[in-house]
Amino acid sequence: MPGLFVSFEGGEACGKSTQVARLVEKLESIGRQVIAIREPGSTRAGEAIRNLLLHSEQGLTLTPAAELLLFGASRAQLIEEVIRPALHAGKIVLADRFTDSTTVYQGIARGIGLKFIRKMEEFVCAGLRPAVTFLLDLDLETIRNRRLRRVRPVNSPDRMEELPPEFHQKVREGYLQLAREFPERIKIVDAARSADEVEAAIWKEIDAILS
Repeated sequence: MPGLFVSFEGGEACGKSTQVARLVEKLESIGRQVIAIREPGSTRAGEAIRNLLLHSEQGLTLTPAAELLLFGASRAQLIEEVIRPALHAGKIVLADRFTDSTTVYQGIARGIGLKFIRKMEEFVCAGLRPAVTFLLDLDLETIRNRRLRRVRPVNSPDRMEELPPEFHQKVREGYLQLAREFPERIKIVDAARSADEVEAAIWKEIDAILS
């Protein structure tokens, strides 16, 4: 496909959404067609699943297996409805989370077998992978401090953010494990730096790809 697929990964409050928005602005300023998506979400069905997974009272009792399958359902819809058409049209797709999140959150941190998760990924994605993934790495103390400063809508807690520190430590370790496994694709970015410094590090990689 003539387009470019880029994903952003990392723990809570690592700055993914900020960097996606900055990269969209940068790419549009040089005349590139770009689409920003988020997981779960970015389709009508995906947004409904997102609300169930992260914000609704009904989602509080979801089992890890149910959680995994809902993420997969949202991704399947997103790939066919948005990602593949955009890439076929030559656009750049920036994803705030993709399959690495499922591997880390549900596979490593939740303890679901990675063999099954990768089989599901193969079924849902049919070979679709990001050309490059930016892992915004952040220590737990900085995550905690940023979360305390984050403004959330009233009565809209994020269920994943509310999980205990031990879970988030597993998430960080899981991401670093993946980065060691796929060093050509996953680029570790120190997210404790300023937003401008993180943006510059990301742009250096993207500019090299586009050139």
